[in-house]
Amino acid sequence: MSDTPFAVALELDAHGAHPAASSASAALSPRVLASRVASAERLGFTAVTFDDSPLPVGDAVARLDAVQRAAFVAPLTSAIGLVPVAHVAYSEPFHVATQLASLDWTSNGRAGWIAAASGSAREAAAYGREALTDAELDRERADVIEAARRLWDSWEDDAVIQDVATGRYLDADRLHYVDFEGESFSVKGPLITPRPPQGQLVVVAPAGTAGADVALVTGADPAEISDAAARARAAGASLVWAEVEVVLDARGVSAARRLSVLGSWPEVGRLRYAGEAGGLVALLAELAASVDGVRLRAAELDVDLEEVGRAVLPALRKRVGFRSPRAGETLRDALGLDRPVNRYAAVKEFA
Repeated sequence: MSDTPFAVALELDAHGAHPAASSASAALSPRVLASRVASAERLGFTAVTFDDSPLPVGDAVARLDAVQRAAFVAPLTSAIGLVPVAHVAYSEPFHVATQLASLDWTSNGRAGWIAAASGSAREAAAYGREALTDAELDRERADVIEAARRLWDSWEDDAVIQDVATGRYLDADRLHYVDFEGESFSVKGPLITPRPPQGQLVVVAPAGTAGADVALVTGADPAEISDAAARARAAGASLVWAEVEVVLDARGVSAARRLSVLGSWPEVGRLRYAGEAGGLVALLAELAASVDGVRLRAAELDVDLEEVGRAVLPALRKRVGFRSPRAGETLRDALGLDRPVNRYAAVKEFA
């Protein structure tokens, strides 16, 4: 729909989006995670995302959080974007901003952030806090995103001077207090790490979230997604991605047969595609008229990851201008987003 490269991200949580895929499999090991990210990069996906929850879900055992998983695979990759969930309701905004800035440094500028907001009574109790309403969660998410953006700018790009003659590592005049006052917290700053390589990480959030670079939209069919995308753009979204669940014909087994073996897959309002790869290509080409990319949630990662990479991505290069990220690019480069000017340096320049 524009000169913006069409993005195809892949969710890599657990063993797949279908409940049976993970419940019937062993816990996700670091070796398997690394292998899947390597496969996604080799096949040319734009980015991988890492889901998370504030507390273990059901009988799940505790695990590394999403930012840590992304940091683990960062030095093992060179091109693919790494976009973890980091929750905002009960986390210290300063710590969230620092972790994400460190991930951007570790990945040489390939980090993003899915700003999630969950505030159930159980989660609140675990943190010794009161549960938040949906409106309070939306406000908290917007406040944390704004605080993080200011903290990432609290170091100017040339703040590190390493002046041996004078023994100065930093130019203190190029560090800034952010003095942010939110509804439930305040942050003074500056950050304890230099400005991230991208200047600002790519922030992904549900449509309507203030301060996000990428709005995630859902819909049961392309028409609903088109309407949701139009509303997201009217609200100021720079880019829009659609959520799509996928199960493909693969390894001589039809998608319908695979689903019958896997069992029930509860509907949660996302567009779902089940069938042969050519049909998915056609669907994504249709969606490209209204969105800038998709995040795929594969039923079984061990099957669908390779099938999408082998039979779908190559066709999308011709149909919608999809291209794989290149080694040395930042995630902003891959998405066609400019590197933002540092707000504090800009104020000094025009003062």
